[in-house]
Amino acid sequence: MKNHIAIYITNNDDKQRLIERIVSGEVFEGFANLKHALFSEITLDKFIDEEMVHGRFDVLTEKKNSLLHASEGERKKALLNHIILQNPDYIIADNVFGNLDAAKQAAIEKTLAALSSKTLIVQITNRKEEVLSIIDRTYTLQNDTLVEFNQVEALDTNKPITFVEALPQPYRPIPEHIDPLVKFNKVSVSYEGRPILNAISWEINRGEFWQLIGANGSGKSTMLSMIYGDNPKAYGQDMMLFGVKKGSGESVWDVKNKIGYFSSDMIRGFKRLDSIGNMVVSGFFDSVGLYQTPTNEQIKITGQWLHVLQMYHIRKHNFLELSKGHQRLVLIARAMVKHPPLLILDEPTNGLDDFDAKLFSELINKIAKETDTAILYVSHRKEAGLNPDFIYELTPNRTGSTGHKTKV
Repeated sequence: MKNHIAIYITNNDDKQRLIERIVSGEVFEGFANLKHALFSEITLDKFIDEEMVHGRFDVLTEKKNSLLHASEGERKKALLNHIILQNPDYIIADNVFGNLDAAKQAAIEKTLAALSSKTLIVQITNRKEEVLSIIDRTYTLQNDTLVEFNQVEALDTNKPITFVEALPQPYRPIPEHIDPLVKFNKVSVSYEGRPILNAISWEINRGEFWQLIGANGSGKSTMLSMIYGDNPKAYGQDMMLFGVKKGSGESVWDVKNKIGYFSSDMIRGFKRLDSIGNMVVSGFFDSVGLYQTPTNEQIKITGQWLHVLQMYHIRKHNFLELSKGHQRLVLIARAMVKHPPLLILDEPTNGLDDFDAKLFSELINKIAKETDTAILYVSHRKEAGLNPDFIYELTPNRTGSTGHKTKV
């Protein structure tokens, strides 16, 4: 009988070092002589880097797609199948459910449960609610040492979080006449004969806070790319973006200039040594990192955002030295410095621990309350404390996904 283990960590813990310590046998006696496999976005990133740099496809999805061009659900399933073929003695399962819909979460958990009879599972998670049902003992890190985890003594994620400073005034006010900001009118999309979207009609008005949900593959990414301006499927559709009919002469950059965008994949492989301040001010130029000289007004607004985040005193520190949660706060400020009409958040809390997810939610609620920026939050997860006004749900069908609006 295997004794399966979970280790509950925070974003302040060094996960990479923890994995290295597990593999070396420093954490659990005898592991150094066992064959392991790492089921993690860390492994996926390495395979994707190989694809991009060397054109090597060591892991393919069931549809024979490369990982780079696959959905998150396809990637994780392909990686797990690849790992199973290696027949490891134990699997380190890291952030098992990140970016997966409920059905694919259940499928991954079922596969791991079936494996657990012959293969030891060591789960690493930063969400208490995601500890696998097969786990026998749960630990947490205290001063770099594993101690048995006690829910009663868990990190206090309920303590109040407050962003005291008011948000900066708009850099350029949103024109009153732009409403709705986004309008889909009976939009249908197919790829290679396969229907993706079926007669989608939806409006996003200024100041509204939306959550877009739907199963992996239901068309959420397709809709985002049509809004964000770089999907040719948007042309010829009955779509309005910021008061202009799609395809009537606007450039991709005209559209992107009106959108603040953040995705949990934005810093995949990011290694530049940029300061926190430079990362925020780069949002005026839609670059990740600063390559142009900002104006005095832009520098002033950047300073105000850093005061809101309580990071002004560390503005010259290296962005990469921040925890994942604080990196995301910086990137949200980067997306908001222009006070865009629309802020898009694509799976923004993937990989965050319980405390940093709450911190993130507080900032987004503050933006929703204090600005006219509309927010489009795309996630399978309903974050406690995050308060969208509306939910738009895509439901897959044989003829393409249909949409349904709900007021929260």
